Amino acid sequence: MVTGQGAIMDLHAPTTGSGPVVVLLHGFPHTHRVWDPVLPHLDGSTVVTPDLRGFGDSPRVDGQDVATSARDVLDTVREERFDVVGIDAGAPVAVFLAAEHPERVRSLTACEAVLGGLPAHGFAAPWWFGFHQVPGLAETVLSGNERAYVDFFLDAGAPRGVPEDIREAVRAAYAAPGALRCAFQFYREMARSAEQVRGIGEVTVPAMAVGADVVGDVLERQLRPIAADLVGRRIRDCGHIVPLERPEVFGPLLRDFLAAQRSG
Repeated sequence: MVTGQGAIMDLHAPTTGSGPVVVLLHGFPHTHRVWDPVLPHLDGSTVVTPDLRGFGDSPRVDGQDVATSARDVLDTVREERFDVVGIDAGAPVAVFLAAEHPERVRSLTACEAVLGGLPAHGFAAPWWFGFHQVPGLAETVLSGNERAYVDFFLDAGAPRGVPEDIREAVRAAYAAPGALRCAFQFYREMARSAEQVRGIGEVTVPAMAVGADVVGDVLERQLRPIAADLVGRRIRDCGHIVPLERPEVFGPLLRDFLAAQRSG
């Protein structure tokens, strides 16, 4: 069992609907609001959308390695069984939960991410990884320009457009005092997280890897050797932030995958 660091805490975790529980984990620079366009497709589920440790309206603390973030989710979601879905920075947390806690996790969906600690199959880390990893640098350089920086990622990741209420909510979250510094801790913990991912066992629960135009099939290829029951899906003509970019495709895809696992 791989363990994390720091105190376990309750996350800010909006919950809607009724039925079997599915937990949706966002990435960077996102908050729980990134899932809003997908929610109408998940009728029949209780949908929990936490803000991860240090993000959004969750406590602004350090310790954003994968194992610690996973412990936070387990402590916040008190249902005995749940499905877990993660995109971008939320994907390694979802994979860790599925591998280390199959007694709690019913199924795994991981979307548009490259897992540190596993072979990257030629995928090169983008420039901002290094920028975010230098302690104190990015948050100092970006002070006063947080909204524009968030817009850069939203526009690149969802070129079809982001609903203005979601855009403004995400901007406001990252413009709050200390928000960027806390979010950047995810990047500053990448080496620790990679070691934790390398230490996980087999993913025995049913799993789906979803790629779009940025990551493609890299995540599926990473999971294939360690996932006993994996399906891969590719959403073409789709930016990185899949829930915002193509909810009309991703939502039904996720709904049908969840239904298949719950009926088994």
